Amino acid sequence: MKMNATKLYMLMRFTTALANSTMFTTYAIFYVATLGLSPLELLVVGTVLELTVVLFEGVTGVVADTYSRRLSMIIGMFVLGSGFVLQGVMGSLAGAPPLLPMFGWVLLAQVLFGVGHTFISGADTAWIADEAGEEQLGSLFMRAKRVSLVATMAGIGLSVYLSTQGAQLPYFVGGLMYMALGLLLILFMKETGFMPRMREAGSTAWQEMKTTWLTGVQVVRAQPILLLILIVTLFSGASSEGYDRLREAHLIREIGFPAAIPLSMAVWFGVMAVATAFLGLIGVKLTEKWLDINNERIVMTGMFMLTFLRLLAILFFALSPSFWWALAALLLIGVIEAISSPLYDTWLNMNIPSNVRATVLSMLSQSNALGQTAGGPAVGWVGSRISVRASLIVAAVLLSPILYVYGKAVRRS
Repeated sequence: MKMNATKLYMLMRFTTALANSTMFTTYAIFYVATLGLSPLELLVVGTVLELTVVLFEGVTGVVADTYSRRLSMIIGMFVLGSGFVLQGVMGSLAGAPPLLPMFGWVLLAQVLFGVGHTFISGADTAWIADEAGEEQLGSLFMRAKRVSLVATMAGIGLSVYLSTQGAQLPYFVGGLMYMALGLLLILFMKETGFMPRMREAGSTAWQEMKTTWLTGVQVVRAQPILLLILIVTLFSGASSEGYDRLREAHLIREIGFPAAIPLSMAVWFGVMAVATAFLGLIGVKLTEKWLDINNERIVMTGMFMLTFLRLLAILFFALSPSFWWALAALLLIGVIEAISSPLYDTWLNMNIPSNVRATVLSMLSQSNALGQTAGGPAVGWVGSRISVRASLIVAAVLLSPILYVYGKAVRRS
């Protein structure tokens, strides 16, 4: 059985979105309600994950550009899957005396998450760009986003059901999905558009990877637009870490759910996730219809407007006086994220040469992770000393430098 690259990429995006939605729709119930992690501990979890990405991203990105994007992605699927399965298994032993405290197992799982992510990050985009061509990447990424949103809605119901059976089960099932995808890639994934770097006589593997890495550094230094992107990823990482880790805690601890509507916490998170995915799907479809997303200036203008709206929406969420106002802000942020993701990927790949694409994308991912590593604990400290609401305000403010960068990029384009 044969499967072309575009179909396999869509299947990969569907499966990873299904797995992620299954795990992360109700993860706050496991972390906050079941394990009782504090705001600072939630940020420490994120910091360990992002620090792992900082340490490993460069090496794995160079492996993808030097040897094989296919191999890098397959390894990543199995490492990620094993980390998720580990967290699911250890969560089922929460009442038993394991070798490590439960928080220690959570942190160990984050290390596996980070290592697995670095093998996939950059390699997947570089692979499909080489296989499908760069001319219509914007349209391809938009289609992939629509597919992933459909999978997200399917995974939400599964997540809610599994969470009612056991708060750790979504992680276990999601991990198995990643492993199954790894097997699928072994069977069907081809790599026809990538030419490995010619090795010099007598050079070692480390020397080859060093050459690839230095070439990537030269590309970034030679293109001002890539330096601007590095700034964007640094501050967006610092902001997103605070918002992503604390939004559920803000709902659970500081806002609360409507007592007049007798729904469990898991069901509420499921309903919100379905609404977010559905509205995001509509937003992506309208963006794809109305905008020429293969035009760099249009993409940049869109990113500027979406970042401004995201800043306002996070502030609105932080200051919401009631659940319904907070829900409106969450839905708006979800739509903004759904539209921003393919636009951002398009912008990146318009400015990165093919031969070092995975390496440069890994550098940018490192910058994002560095922002999360540096900004996460600071935002968490604010939450522990003042309130989660204050942390979210800080997360919104951290987006403000990005507006300047995007504005400058629009003028340059």
